[in-house]
Amino acid sequence: MYAIVEIAGQQFKVAKDQKVFVNRLAVEEGKKVSFDNVLLIGDGNKVTVGAPAINGAQVGAKVVQHLKGDKVIVFKKKRRKGYRVKNGHRQSLSEIIIESIVATGAKPVSAKVKTDKPVKKAAPKKPAVTKTKAAVATKAAAPKAPTAKKAPVKKATPTQDLSKSTVAQLKEVAKTKGIKGISSMKKADLIKALSK
Repeated sequence: MYAIVEIAGQQFKVAKDQKVFVNRLAVEEGKKVSFDNVLLIGDGNKVTVGAPAINGAQVGAKVVQHLKGDKVIVFKKKRRKGYRVKNGHRQSLSEIIIESIVATGAKPVSAKVKTDKPVKKAAPKKPAVTKTKAAVATKAAAPKAPTAKKAPVKKATPTQDLSKSTVAQLKEVAKTKGIKGISSMKKADLIKALSK
């Protein structure tokens, strides 16, 4: 007896006591799992085909182990462009052993898994507030709160160490002192001119 069953999005032809490597299943090792999406069952000369699945048919299996498949090298290249990318991939697999194939009378596996925690519903979204012309006008007419003023730029004074000041600070001090030609001066020239 054999069956064609869909497991984790792929179709497999399976028989009793057969080992099958399928995409990773969210089941612990050693646990039993059953698949009720059986597409075809063959028993000798008798073949039963579902439309698309057979009602009441089920394949039972046991998860032996979780493992990774062989490494696959993914190499991409575009000639004459200097584009080369090399990646590796190892598919996550589960090894299962088919324990039973039931043609009729099996209970369907429930798709939803019950959880102990109650499901929280999303809070309803608040409608967007539209501003009227009057509301915008009152907001514009309202007095503005005093804003914090920016700290003034520290100006280098002769008492300070001029070498620790930035070029911008030195140029500000040079402007206030009336020194000309500061736009082309470097920091050392500015310090020399201010120290006179």
